[in-house]
Amino acid sequence: MLTASQSSQVKPQQWATTTCRRSSAASSAALLPPPPLATGRRRVVAVDSRSTVASAALRPVAAEFADTSPVPQPPPSFSDEEEAMLGSYVPVYVMLPLEVVTTENEVADAEALRAQLRRLRGAGVDGVMVDVWWGIVEGAGPARYEWRAYRELFGAVQAEDLKLQAIMSFHACGGNVGDAAVSIPIPRWVRDVGEGDPDVFYTGPGGARNQECLTIGVDDQPLFHGRTAVQVYADFMKSFREHMADFLGAGLIVDIEVGLGPAGELRYPSYPETQGWVFPGIGQFQCYDKYLEADFKAAAAEAGHPEWGLPDDAGGINDTPEDTGFFAAEGGTYLTEQGRFFLTWYSSKLIRHGDRILDEANRAFLGCKVKLAAKVSGIHWWYRHPSHAAELASGYYNLGGRDGYAPIARMLARHGGAVLNFTCAEMRDSEQPAAAMSAPERLVRQVLSAAWREGVEVACENALSRYDRRGYNQMLRNARPNGVGAGAGGRRVAAVTYLRLSEELLAGNNFRVFRTFVRRMHADLDHCPDPARYGRPIRPLERSAPEIPMERLLEATAPAPAFPFDAETDMSVGGGLAEAVDWVLDKIAWIVFG
Repeated sequence: MLTASQSSQVKPQQWATTTCRRSSAASSAALLPPPPLATGRRRVVAVDSRSTVASAALRPVAAEFADTSPVPQPPPSFSDEEEAMLGSYVPVYVMLPLEVVTTENEVADAEALRAQLRRLRGAGVDGVMVDVWWGIVEGAGPARYEWRAYRELFGAVQAEDLKLQAIMSFHACGGNVGDAAVSIPIPRWVRDVGEGDPDVFYTGPGGARNQECLTIGVDDQPLFHGRTAVQVYADFMKSFREHMADFLGAGLIVDIEVGLGPAGELRYPSYPETQGWVFPGIGQFQCYDKYLEADFKAAAAEAGHPEWGLPDDAGGINDTPEDTGFFAAEGGTYLTEQGRFFLTWYSSKLIRHGDRILDEANRAFLGCKVKLAAKVSGIHWWYRHPSHAAELASGYYNLGGRDGYAPIARMLARHGGAVLNFTCAEMRDSEQPAAAMSAPERLVRQVLSAAWREGVEVACENALSRYDRRGYNQMLRNARPNGVGAGAGGRRVAAVTYLRLSEELLAGNNFRVFRTFVRRMHADLDHCPDPARYGRPIRPLERSAPEIPMERLLEATAPAPAFPFDAETDMSVGGGLAEAVDWVLDKIAWIVFG
């Protein structure tokens, strides 16, 4: 069990900071951002003096370059033509491994990580993204926070001239696509509460509990040693700000992505692999805990229908829509008055949950030069079925005549223009099995268009790790749907995050293609360290605008056509011929090196 120092213990509701000041506990001059070095020079790693076990792995690396005097490096110089092209520059971030900080609160293989970060920086990558796991930092007990490993990690990122996107990960790792091999549960003391009251977890129609995250039904329930779930999340973020004030002040952290559900996404955990889900199963509604059920019954009674209950005809987790009464294309319950009422309530609860947690994030980071962000999942299967069954089960009330994503974008707009981060940017419709009735390309167009109409920035990422040129070209096309230059109409994503850093990504031809991908995202320009130069200035976070009534949020559901997207990117990393060359190079490497 980890022990926390007195300075890392936080009592609930004692926070009233309003500026991004440096905390007294983290004011050491050694933690100030070191100036950049001239080409060929390295930086000394600045490690928090309070770090203990894991810091030892970085000390030899720091000492190796300790005798190198830092020399300021001027910003890159661009020609007038290149300055104009900066309007098409899209920064690239790379997700760090899920277990980069271990459950023992140590940086995993810090020296190897430093080498990987250095290679990313050499490829022109702008920064990295990392999960800040609730289960690790507050694992020792309520309001007992231990940040030592994350401070060490952030110092290593800073030393390599990379920026950082930090995810407030209030969920467990494990049980979703892509994270089955890693297990980082939510804090033990929270699970202990769940042993006495299992309804603090999301619950399916058959009673199956999901311990990946807390149900939004307990947002206002003071069940967690006197705190509500919302207060627990808020205190965690305030502690993060206090203990990372130097990194925030130095501009290392540019985005705070706020975890809002399973996999950090604003959705219900409707399709967990831990409960046997297999693609393309429709999933199941997750609102059968006593708290959400009581909320629904109260809402139905207020609407004059006390007899209405939660759906009992929505089928099993791996059913197709036509296996069910609720999602059937002809005469499905989702088309009835009762079905529409339930889906409006179900999706509205999700939007309001996201709104409240983002409001707390805004309070926590008020005055800091960061952008807030929220992740929306790309539920692309059954998109072409009239019921959009998988989306509905996840909480996205999206149909042919109803835009389920625009209300989310409108909600984000009030939080200083919080960024909508969307997945599945690498996928093509033609790559999906016909039986899944999938349409990731159409879904991406719809979501990005909805956000842009609401004046919200969009970031995107790939859902699955890929190293092929076809996947990269699809991400480039979605990042700049109308190409580079003046004809783009100002539509481009705020950033692209690549999933994920691994030795496979950094190996041979994979890394050569990735370097080209980064260069194309940068509109064939050198790396630009100043976001303001490419039109993404990061200003001190101001207070969120007044809460938007749900009625006004739901007005955004009126459908509108998506913006036009080009058929292909105008900055390709190469096609079939290049892939043939890749194959030859790989064969040669295999013959020579074995």
